[in-house]
Amino acid sequence: MSGSGPPAAASDPPALRHPSTTREHLIIAVPPQPRPRHEQHDVPGPERVPPHDPDAEAAVLGAMLLSPDAVGDVVDALGPLGADAFYGPHHQTVYRAIVEMYAEGAKADPITVGAHLSERGEIGRVGGPAALHALAQGVSSPTVAADYARIVVDRAKLRRLAAAGVQIAELGYAGLGEADDVLDRAAATLSRVTRAGERSAGTPFREVFHRAVAASEKVQQDGQPPGALTGYRGFDSLTNGLHPGQMVIVAGRPAMGKSTVALDLARHAAFMEDRQVVFFSLEMSEIEIGQRVISAEAGVALDHIRSGRMSEDSWARVAGISERMDTERLLVDDRPGLSLTQIKAAARRVQQRLGLDLVVVDYLQLVRSPGRRAENRQVEVAETSRNIKLMAKELEIPVVVLAQLNRGPEQRQDKRPVLSDLRESGSLEQDADLVVLLHREDAYERTSPRAGEVDLIVAKHRNGPVGTVTVAAQLHFARFADMPAR
Repeated sequence: MSGSGPPAAASDPPALRHPSTTREHLIIAVPPQPRPRHEQHDVPGPERVPPHDPDAEAAVLGAMLLSPDAVGDVVDALGPLGADAFYGPHHQTVYRAIVEMYAEGAKADPITVGAHLSERGEIGRVGGPAALHALAQGVSSPTVAADYARIVVDRAKLRRLAAAGVQIAELGYAGLGEADDVLDRAAATLSRVTRAGERSAGTPFREVFHRAVAASEKVQQDGQPPGALTGYRGFDSLTNGLHPGQMVIVAGRPAMGKSTVALDLARHAAFMEDRQVVFFSLEMSEIEIGQRVISAEAGVALDHIRSGRMSEDSWARVAGISERMDTERLLVDDRPGLSLTQIKAAARRVQQRLGLDLVVVDYLQLVRSPGRRAENRQVEVAETSRNIKLMAKELEIPVVVLAQLNRGPEQRQDKRPVLSDLRESGSLEQDADLVVLLHREDAYERTSPRAGEVDLIVAKHRNGPVGTVTVAAQLHFARFADMPAR
């Protein structure tokens, strides 16, 4: 590595350079052998060592062993690459162990990580306890973590580029199909490389707004209180808002309006209370979210925005809210398949840069569980739920997470949900400070005399009363609102 790299002491200790775990050794000692066709794209050639920087990898891990803040910075810097950003299998093993402990709220240092790996029978794969201590001792300050993580990501991208080059060459030589089809597959292969390791802590809403407006134009052309208030007066009166450290579950059957509630909370906090909000959407794209927010804020029918059937008055309404939309107060992160560790790292980064008042996650059952995959889905959801509560406490903010209910309500006469309907895990009820169940009679009976009404059933309230608050469903504007005074 060039002169800006980490100190020599941060390089792999001798124990980590065991021939059985070092690919360089295998490349030197074993004559090149033809490999099966399906493996030919893994590396650019058996005579070459793929790009990597063992010193930077060791420095990153050493910093993570010294500071929990460094763990969050590294997880965010590595992004979707995660452990795959590391070239050495031993480094990948250490990284996974640290991240798993971090996600569980456990302290990660050479001793605890060593014990963790010993319990799993993996301590020998990393060179023993001495190797972990050497990693930590080789770093002068944990503040280097993010800088060296960028070097690790850079080398990982180069490895992927080399592998993609081999794969693209194979596509060309094979000559299967029309040339345009082959070019399309080659472009997709290269696109996966360019997207690898992208970092994002959310998109400023000014960008989401402009993208959503541009998407609508294209469609048309082509054919401060004790807690963060929600904007629902009755709900705020019952709960006194959402408080730091709270885990708030908003649950319902499909199409009941969970995402509508989530966006109502985020909009009110960001635009009306000037609070910093991050909205993690694992289901909707940022364009869909942007269109829903525009509809709710401007009072323009959502189906008109989506279909491009916008009148001059509608465009004037959108223009009227543009100044309010020019903000970073609402960040939207629509990366698919996020793990809770990635969500936590992104939230921590926003908190350090801008401050943070509210996190919304849509929705819980789509969040990947940290660490090893649990033996069954119920255990996995329980683990995710517990760690969301720990995140709320650690960041000292309310975290609103959406959740699906099971089919229980549909099997009862009145269809009203109850706490036991929370899907897949009773731990959700245990971990949550506030559980809000959604019920709309007109979802089951269109001619119901309560058509257009939505019940927000506060079924659990750790620090206050429970009850039911009724709001008006203005779904054509992608929002719920207080019932008109009678």
